[in-house]
Amino acid sequence: MNTTDSRKSSTDDVDMKKNSNSTESLPQMQKDVESLEALAAVEGSEKKSKQGEKEAEEETIVIPATWKELIRYWFILGWTAFGGPAAHIGMFQKLFVEKLRWCTTLVFTELFMLGQCMPGPTSTQMGFALGVLKKGLPGGLVSGALFQGPGLIILSAIGWALADTLDKDIAWLNGLVSGLAAAGIALIASAAVALNKKINSERLLQIISTVSAVIAFYWPKPWTFPCLILLGGLTTIIFKRHQVVQVSKMATGTDRLGFNKLGGGLLLFIWIAVLIGVLVGAGQTSYLDNKELHWFSAFYRTGSIIFGGGQVVLPMLYNDVVAADCPNQQSICCPQDLSANATIYELCSNTDVAQVTPECKCSWMSASQFYAGLAVAQAMPGPLFNFSAFLGAVIAQNANVFAIAGIALCWVGLFAPGIIIIFAILPFWGAFRHWQIYRRALPGLNSAAVGLIITSVFQLTLNAYVSSPFRTTTICIGIAAFGSTEILKVPAPIVVILGGAAGVVAWAIPMQ
Repeated sequence: MNTTDSRKSSTDDVDMKKNSNSTESLPQMQKDVESLEALAAVEGSEKKSKQGEKEAEEETIVIPATWKELIRYWFILGWTAFGGPAAHIGMFQKLFVEKLRWCTTLVFTELFMLGQCMPGPTSTQMGFALGVLKKGLPGGLVSGALFQGPGLIILSAIGWALADTLDKDIAWLNGLVSGLAAAGIALIASAAVALNKKINSERLLQIISTVSAVIAFYWPKPWTFPCLILLGGLTTIIFKRHQVVQVSKMATGTDRLGFNKLGGGLLLFIWIAVLIGVLVGAGQTSYLDNKELHWFSAFYRTGSIIFGGGQVVLPMLYNDVVAADCPNQQSICCPQDLSANATIYELCSNTDVAQVTPECKCSWMSASQFYAGLAVAQAMPGPLFNFSAFLGAVIAQNANVFAIAGIALCWVGLFAPGIIIIFAILPFWGAFRHWQIYRRALPGLNSAAVGLIITSVFQLTLNAYVSSPFRTTTICIGIAAFGSTEILKVPAPIVVILGGAAGVVAWAIPMQ
């Protein structure tokens, strides 16, 4: 009995010891698990840090371009860059920043900001500037010419040969324009998403971008855009006034800037001198005595003072070429029976006109010709400023002047100021972008610029919806285009072409 009790007691002691060891081991197991989790977290953090460092390193890597590549890609863009200036910015960002890595996001956004703060067409100025960064001054001239050339040629030919034919409402063309607009807006939205992720990395910048977008939408005036960009820069100067911004890698991809500072200063002087000269010359001469000077003066003046790109320039051009005052020619060109669409050519071909109506308006082309050309221009690739080539062809023919002369004067007059200014500013930008005050301002400048892109998405969407002959379908085309470029990664030119084709199909069916 005693032996049995002893064995039982011994067995109980062993079981108690096992239970005790098991109980004591639970906290240790929990500690081991926590240690493993902490180790995994550290490894994950290190992995993310290395990934972030890798992404940051990749962001500063700029891949060189050969002449063959430069010509090929800009040639393709020249024939496929539909959708207007804001869409062009989206296409540039997708191609040159994300795909080809020809420039960093920082440099790209700075160039966009510069374009917004200077007179002239922003997408055209960026086209020249991106070419300069890769191949110097020759590269800028080649990229700009290839980007503008196709639209210039097509619109010149249409204005020369078909101005009278297009003087009417063309339903299929309206459908094409609506489809192209929807696809172009989708590209803008995609660019806004990408730039917002990279530029607005902190709360202050997000606030600046949002406020800029709201104000730009509420007050869409030409002076609003540069003022908002400057205010964004001033905001970060104040909030980052004690911060020393590193500039060691900021020169990445900016070693070629075209002219030197002396050349840039000379270009600025030429721009101002020509502006003063043509304004004085046009003011001192009669239109009938020197029509060509008046054409060049009107377009050069507009190109020198316009902020905000192609959409903003339209009402100014309309006022110059359709509803222009002609006080010096009223005794010849303004009879009482002036019709709404009469042009100076039509009026002045009648040498027997004697009566005068002081309140009347003279014009260089009819309103219907203007709007027909605008519809065609919006369906063409390249900058909307190419519309000036169509206007020049029509104006010259109405005045019995060779069409090529009108095309050259009006097209060069509108484009020249913006092109001269971007070539002139680049060498100075290459210097002041390293200043500490500019580096502090840059986050705010870029965030405000991204806000303007966001604004353009909403503005253009509403305009496209209101003007579309099939509103619901236009929105659907835009959604499909955004999904194609943002999710399916379809190349931007293909998205735009498919959008235009969908617009024609929507006209033909017809759809809502």
